[in-house]
Amino acid sequence: MPDHLLLNQKKFFLDEIQHYSFRESIPIDGYEAKTLEFCKNWLQGVQEFAIQTSGSTGTPKWLELSRDRMEASAKRTLRLFDLQPEDRVLVCLNTEYIAGMMMLVRGFVGQLHMTIVEPSGNPLVRVDPASAFDFVALVPLQLQTILEQTPEKVGQLNRMKAILLGGAPVSKQLEKAVQALEVPVYQSYGMTETVSHVAVRRLNGAERTDSYTAPAEVTLGQDERGCLTIMADVTGGEVLVTNDRVEMIDAHSFKWLGRADNTINSGGVKVQLEKVESALEDALHQLGMSRRCFAAALPDESLGERLIAVLEGSPLADEEEQNLKGMLSEQLGKYEIPKQFGYLPRLPETATGKIDRRGGMALL
Repeated sequence: MPDHLLLNQKKFFLDEIQHYSFRESIPIDGYEAKTLEFCKNWLQGVQEFAIQTSGSTGTPKWLELSRDRMEASAKRTLRLFDLQPEDRVLVCLNTEYIAGMMMLVRGFVGQLHMTIVEPSGNPLVRVDPASAFDFVALVPLQLQTILEQTPEKVGQLNRMKAILLGGAPVSKQLEKAVQALEVPVYQSYGMTETVSHVAVRRLNGAERTDSYTAPAEVTLGQDERGCLTIMADVTGGEVLVTNDRVEMIDAHSFKWLGRADNTINSGGVKVQLEKVESALEDALHQLGMSRRCFAAALPDESLGERLIAVLEGSPLADEEEQNLKGMLSEQLGKYEIPKQFGYLPRLPETATGKIDRRGGMALL
């Protein structure tokens, strides 16, 4: 079993973490202190952990997660990606939120070597170039940045057993880019309430798919809205009703359609905002104008709700907007095409790096 971990290139032995006896000998910053505090609590056998949700779909809230549920989730991930004792993992997501916190739990439960770095756009530039890792969890923007800014790191990625993406949708541009990678790349489905992912879909290679699959011990279903329900050990054996509209493929697989609260009614037609955003990203990329964006609605006297698109950066010229609408008309129906475009110099983000629709609309 590893007797230490690396945190921002500083070595901390597990026994000193457990007794929190390094404060005077090693200077630590705020992020390091919070990460080590969780590690200390885990090593001391604490049974309940308070964690805040990301707030990407509403007001952030605090949840209490039991050690049993966290261990069950970690073991499932270890099995799924064939992670063995002494394997090496890179922890580069915020350890105050579920994705980063569960990377720490996987490291302890699986007896893995952990290299932890403070979250950044390109975490690989913060580690020794000669370092080899077996597994990493990233947000899509991190992987996109690695591929675009440091293509020489592809070899380092390809030596891994798997890359897990989560926390935000994977753009069409990134999905195309990962086809060139040899390492299996997966997109996760999960949330704080499910203690990280409960289902994954393969993004590249021969096993590429557009549906998510959960293991047999996870029971999936749908409510009357067509939203996914989940029951598993990570939900405490209770049925968790999500706000995610899905199309069930079979008892353990589904296609994600979007959030129920992101369905608007425009002129009597239901429009799913995520579908519009996906088409928008694709059209912008094809026009050579890759920008971040989101779709939203404004009140409208005749339509009920008027669909708009908000783009990051300076406003497009009228001709460019018309070209963009023309591209969208090839993928979307009449009521799914934004009626107008709004612009913000930079789209606001939640604490976990997701685009904050509500914050963006408030700024607009």
